[in-house]
Amino acid sequence: MSKSSFSKLNFLVLTTFLLWIKTYIVYKTSFDIKIESVMQEFILFINPLSFLLFVFGLAFFLKEKHRNAYIITVSVFTSLILFANVVFYRFFNDFLTIPVLFQTSNMGDLGSSLTELFKFTDLLLFSDIILVILIMKLRPQFASMETFTRKERKSYFIIVAAVFFFNLGLAEIQRPQLLTRTFDREMLVKNIGTYNYHIYDIVLQSKSSAQRALADSSSFVEIENYIKANQKKPNDDLFGVARGKNVILLSLESTQSFVINETIDGEEITPFLNDFIGESFYFDNFYHQTGQGKTSDSEFLLDNSLYPLGRGAVFFTHSGNEFNATPEILKDNGYYTSVLHANNKSFWNRDIMYDTLGYDRFFEISDYEVNEENSIGWGLKDLEFFDQSIEHLKSQPQPFYSKFITLTNHFPFELNEEDKMINEFTSNSRTLNRYFPTVRYQDEAVKNFITRLKEAGLYEDSIIIIYGDHYGISENHNVAMGKFLGREVTPFESVQLQRVPFIVHIPGITDKKPELFSQVSGQIDLKPTILHLLGISTENDIQFGSDVFSDQKMPFTVLRDGSFITDDYVFTKNTCYDKSTGDEIDQVNCEPYMEKAKQELDYSDQIVYGDLLRFYNGTSYTEDQGFPKILDK
Repeated sequence: MSKSSFSKLNFLVLTTFLLWIKTYIVYKTSFDIKIESVMQEFILFINPLSFLLFVFGLAFFLKEKHRNAYIITVSVFTSLILFANVVFYRFFNDFLTIPVLFQTSNMGDLGSSLTELFKFTDLLLFSDIILVILIMKLRPQFASMETFTRKERKSYFIIVAAVFFFNLGLAEIQRPQLLTRTFDREMLVKNIGTYNYHIYDIVLQSKSSAQRALADSSSFVEIENYIKANQKKPNDDLFGVARGKNVILLSLESTQSFVINETIDGEEITPFLNDFIGESFYFDNFYHQTGQGKTSDSEFLLDNSLYPLGRGAVFFTHSGNEFNATPEILKDNGYYTSVLHANNKSFWNRDIMYDTLGYDRFFEISDYEVNEENSIGWGLKDLEFFDQSIEHLKSQPQPFYSKFITLTNHFPFELNEEDKMINEFTSNSRTLNRYFPTVRYQDEAVKNFITRLKEAGLYEDSIIIIYGDHYGISENHNVAMGKFLGREVTPFESVQLQRVPFIVHIPGITDKKPELFSQVSGQIDLKPTILHLLGISTENDIQFGSDVFSDQKMPFTVLRDGSFITDDYVFTKNTCYDKSTGDEIDQVNCEPYMEKAKQELDYSDQIVYGDLLRFYNGTSYTEDQGFPKILDK
């Protein structure tokens, strides 16, 4: 391009520069993007440029009178994308995806959470737009854009393409096969930029939508062979030990294992759970494996032993799929199945998904008496929720499989003064400080619920399973968390903080012989463990988990972001750690497990995106689509 051509770009260059620098500042101040070298910092710095040059360059194809309006529109739109990611990242420590944007039915229930996440300084994200508008008004000659010749436009977009491929080439050198690591959004944003990442996300969404239409039963053969080859024999001594008993599951909102057996100002955070663990089987190396679907993802893991999606929530994106879920299996074995959760039935699309999974009944907000006095934060207080739920339990035929989802210990962790049983923590994180009183309140609610089960005559005939659904404190609060733990929160420690409580209580058995289990396990293992305790075989089931009591179980758990944990190692953010010390070690130690972690996530995604279970009836492939039957051997 000639010197005269560049002079025509003054206003466009200024607008691009302002948005480019703003984006980089947001990267450094609002996102916790790990930088390990000068080259990675350089890539982070340049990665917004190719998209901004391209999208602003499209103005050259518009009539002169429309160009500035287009530039302002693009500036506002890209700034809104940046703002949405900043607010989303503050709690989820993650970047937005297209499926999440379509989860609009959840927005009405977010309430105080969004208010808590918004900061007045966020308005500065739009300051460059105000400056550009002022220049347009005060310096119209500078803001005018002359017509470009066809040759000039061609030269401009060649430069844009060169910038893009230069960025992508550097990124591929730093992280080979970058675009295949779709589960690692931070890696994508760090290397190709927020805006290009969102375009890539749109491509992935289109691709995933096409997968179901193109799938057939042959897609399932390799996956089934992998699952069968990795299937583990359940524990003989405990198989069927709870046969015929009711199953009561308590999903503890945002509860992580670091609160167990800990205190605030000398007061126990979870006094009841601490005691209950002493009468139960307890797993202290049990990890949540949720993604963007949070609680709904933990439910999906529980009932299907499949991994949640890396983008969005299965409850929203694939509620019409065929699944072989726990409720459906238990119904075939004489169980009545239900969910009890005092929230709107449409939140996380539960009313649709529960029907798909085979639940008989969903006790939702209309089944409870909810008012201002008995509610806080996201809704009905846990003590009231459990109290009112006892009558619902008593109304059900036995044996039943009933899942309870608590609410009080939910971000932003609000609690009335009269309900606080321990002090807040003292740190620079308001979120972490308020977390402990709501955990303590939840603990008291569980204690009261167990007492009520005994009074109702339901306790002795039930197996009680308690598990944390997902993290409550994100990595954005690592400094404050380090103060509580008394050590720096490294990436290794962040993975260890993904441990959640898992308690199995069988009256008459575990209270006589409680046991602590420290082998690595995760929510993917809940389904086969529960079914084996009830004496139900999962030999022909399609699942990625194993009975946690099995002597053959492999000590391996993969998280939704691709991190994984074994007995000896933790792998996260492309770094291998010695689990016993937390020190970085040579990646060669983790390599034997890296392919397995990626393979399991990929296979599970294929099942969900392709709706592959529609081709499988539990023992053979179906013929209704014209595919040959392939019997299990």
